[in-house]
Amino acid sequence: MNITFEELREIKHKLPSGSVKRIAKELNIEEQKVRNYFSAGRNGKGEVADIYLEQGPNGGIVHIEDTSILETAKRILAEGES
Repeated sequence: MNITFEELREIKHKLPSGSVKRIAKELNIEEQKVRNYFSAGRNGKGEVADIYLEQGPNGGIVHIEDTSILETAKRILAEGES
């Protein structure tokens, strides 16, 4: 899946407080991995497997192989809308 870095950050900023912890718990992964995922590894605190960033407009294009974190985030956003 491809998404712009800007779109990825927008999703993260829309998440309610505590969502990073919730995503990590639901997927049984480290919270830092979730944080790195939404920064596409740009924060310098470790790389994220299965994410590749190509420079370009809107922060570049992020190619995501494993979309489980993104899907969980979108589900959390949808819960807030209902």
